[in-house]
Amino acid sequence: MHTGHHGSEAEEALQDINKKTGRNMPQAVATAVVLIVLILACLLVRIDAFVVLIVVFMILALWELRVDFAAANLRFPLILMVLSSSITLLATYYSDRHILAVAVCIAVSLPLIVIAASLDFAPGARLSAAASKKTDPSAAAAVKPAQEHGSRLDDVAVSIFTVLYIPLLASCIVLPLTFNDHPVAHAVIVVFLPAISDTGGLFAGAWLGKHKLSPRISPKKSVEGLLGSILFSIAGAYAIFAGTYSNLWVTRWWVPIIMGTIVGIVGTFGDLCASMLKRDIGIKDMGHLLKGHGGVMDRVDSILLCAPFLAALLWATGL
Repeated sequence: MHTGHHGSEAEEALQDINKKTGRNMPQAVATAVVLIVLILACLLVRIDAFVVLIVVFMILALWELRVDFAAANLRFPLILMVLSSSITLLATYYSDRHILAVAVCIAVSLPLIVIAASLDFAPGARLSAAASKKTDPSAAAAVKPAQEHGSRLDDVAVSIFTVLYIPLLASCIVLPLTFNDHPVAHAVIVVFLPAISDTGGLFAGAWLGKHKLSPRISPKKSVEGLLGSILFSIAGAYAIFAGTYSNLWVTRWWVPIIMGTIVGIVGTFGDLCASMLKRDIGIKDMGHLLKGHGGVMDRVDSILLCAPFLAALLWATGL
């Protein structure tokens, strides 16, 4: 009897946590463990494997975005976007002039994708069906009644946005792997620090959150969650520095404070931007590929937005 009573209490507590965090926490934790093991395995095997993993995740993110935009009758040339993004990320790493490679690839990709997006072609029935299944009924009410298809100008705008959002920002994840001879440390910082910040914000917001940060955009975001993100991020930055930079971090003791503050603020801003995008499109999650986390985009949005700031900070401080 007592066992059943305690089991019921535990189940209610878990349901309460799931409600506060807005996700299935056991699934989220299990998925996070798998992702961490996968990323660390790639880093331990070879940096090239990590770069390939970034390319794979960006391809999955592009596929999710394609389906998401289809829910609002918007589209971009997926195959061309996948090819150009893959070439951009690989060229960023393997080229001798990494920043120049990014600039050239984006400069060439943009006009090609704009031209492809402006061409008239019908979306696939399979994609439309997938988009209709993911549409959030409550959010869809805020979306204007869909026409048979949006204008070509809308498609061009969405395509430009996608180029700047995925391959350009993702190249900033790759760039830190190419300078100052600390590729593993840089990879851990760029990928895991935003995740640590998200975790801090999630728990601080769930247990302490009382003051809404932006209720119209994301009702679950709170000021306490933002502060939790910053504090966890600073603590995480110090832990990573102590474990990866040997004695170098002692002379750069102030960098984790700046880094953690930037990641906490920019990561939260990234989550809010993603929430605005989902609300405008009329969907609840960016996808369902990662159990307990929604889609790949739901996991990488803060990483993508933080990447250019972290890359610049690591380069400027000589780390």
